[in-house]
Parts: sequence; C-alpha cells; structure tokens
Amino acid sequence: MSYDLLTFIWFVLLGALLVGYAILDGFDLGVGILHPFIAKDDRERRLVMNSIGPLWDGNEVWLVTFGGALFAAFPVAYATVFSSFYLAFFLLLTCLIGRAVSLEFRSKVHSAAWRKVWDIGFFLSSFTAAFLLGVAGGNIMSGMELGPKYVYEGGLLSQVYWYPLLVGCLTVSLFALHGAIYLYLKTEHELQARVRRAISPLFYTFALLYVFVSLATWWHVPHATENIASYPVLWIVPALNALAVLNIPRAMHLGKPGYAFFTSSMVIAALATLFSVAIYPNFMLSTIDLSYSVTLENARSSVGTLQTMLIIAVIGIPCVLSYTVIIYWIFRGKVTLDKNSY
Repeated sequence: MSYDLLTFIWFVLLGALLVGYAILDGFDLGVGILHPFIAKDDRERRLVMNSIGPLWDGNEVWLVTFGGALFAAFPVAYATVFSSFYLAFFLLLTCLIGRAVSLEFRSKVHSAAWRKVWDIGFFLSSFTAAFLLGVAGGNIMSGMELGPKYVYEGGLLSQVYWYPLLVGCLTVSLFALHGAIYLYLKTEHELQARVRRAISPLFYTFALLYVFVSLATWWHVPHATENIASYPVLWIVPALNALAVLNIPRAMHLGKPGYAFFTSSMVIAALATLFSVAIYPNFMLSTIDLSYSVTLENARSSVGTLQTMLIIAVIGIPCVLSYTVIIYWIFRGKVTLDKNSY
C-alpha cells in the first residue's frame, strides 16, 4: 500500500470518527441545551437527564479516539490545532467536565437550590461545548494566521469574528434539533407533546442558519468549493445534505420519529463530509502564506506508523462499534425513573 493511499485512508478514518462523535454526542449536547426549556418540574428534568444518562460517557469515546488517532497519524496537525485553540479547547474540556459533574451531582442533595445550580451548569456546559465546536470548525474552514513552523500568530479575538460565530450558532441549532428528536423518541405523555411542539421552531431556526452559513461560506470562504469544482461528482454531497434537511419535517409529519432521527444524523454526517471536502488536502490553511499551511503531506507520520495504526484500527473500531450498538440496544425504549436514576 502506497504512502499517499495510507495517508488518505487515515484522513477518511479521522472523518468517520469525527462524524460518529458529532452524531452521538450531538444529541447529548442538544438534550442539555433544551433541558431548562422543555422540562417543567423536577421529575421531568430528571427524565431529560436520564434519557442520556447511560450513553453520554460512551459517546465521548469517539472524541477521545479521534484525538488519539490524530496524534498518532498526523502529529504536526495535532500539535498545531491544539496549540492554536489552546484557550478554546481548555474551555471545551471544562464544559465536558462540567456536564459530567452536573449529571452526577444533581441528585446527591435533595435541595431545590442545589439542583437548580446543577441544572444551570448542565445547560451552560452543553450550550458552550456545542458553540465552541462550531467556532473551531468555522476557523479551520476560513483559515488561520499560521506562520513559520506552523506557529499560530493570531490571538483569541482573531478566532471570534462573525463567520466562526455564525457557524457556532448553526452547530448549536443543529444539535438542539437533533436532541429534540431524540427526546421525542425517549419520552411520553405531556413531556413528549411539549418536545413535539418545539421541533418545528427548532427546525426553522436551523434551516434559516443553514442558508445563511451556506451563503456566507460561498462568499467568505471561496476555496471551500474548489474540490467540488474540480470533481463535479462531489456535488452529490451538498445535494444529499439539502435533501436530508428537508426530509426532517417530512419524517415528523409522517409520524416516523425514528426516521427523522436517522435523517438528522445524516444531516450531521453530510455537513461533516462537506467540511472534509472543503479543507482537503489541508488540515489548517494559513492566511499569512499558503506555504505555512498544515497539509496531509507535511503533517503525516511515517509509513510504518500508519501501517501499524491501520492494523490496530481494523481491530479496534469494530470493538467501539460493537460497544455502542450493545449499549443502545440495552437502553432502548422510553426513559423511566428508578432508584438508580440521576
């Protein structure tokens, strides 16, 4: 197997891991975003939390696996990305920890004030994590101020201008919609009816932001369409993406929430694929000088490392998939409360 083919395979595998994380932890974060607005009393708040209680930590395995694979396969990209987004990633890690702590600590004390604090923490950590993921993606799409030796020469303010913020809002709206459809599948009675009423406005908010971000990307990030222009067959990706977006309200109207959840998952997968197509063959594009960009070629590990990792991936990825399938099968059905619930 050639060096270039190994490199491309690992680029695709990293994309698959990122898609897996975005789909699985996306509805977790969406549930956290909706938590204070959907649930009206303590029992409903517990139901909302317990809908993701057995799943959220397993879903984060995909992010951990992605980070480890990036470090081993493309160490230069790993070092550059993490050093460039140091403060943002530190805050993201804080949010992921905050979400876990909020879930685990909320029910430890039977006090309304205590539970309200952790409810706020659950919402803020989920919202901020989703927003930061979008902001990071927006910055990578548009390019960053990378100098010689891949050192980031910009500041924090350089990363929070209008385009990344817009992508961050899109990510929050998408995860909230994804989480609402998941909650509809997991809840019953009045709570389920309330979730159903929220899905339409969430969809329209996402659809509006989807159009805005698409137009903004076409205007602000012209290089994002270069690969599609060079390989017209890739137009199938945005076409399928648009069809998937339109199919969400159709599936809900038909009374097929499982189909709607699958469709929202495909929207996330299509957007992640579009992101990969837009940046290929770069990991981070330099706005100072294109020669300073981090690419697949200058960021990759040795042939031997990529080959060894591929063997490990062939063994390990089915294990992760099997674990995920088993957990979701065990905890299928409507969420209920018992003595072990959050």
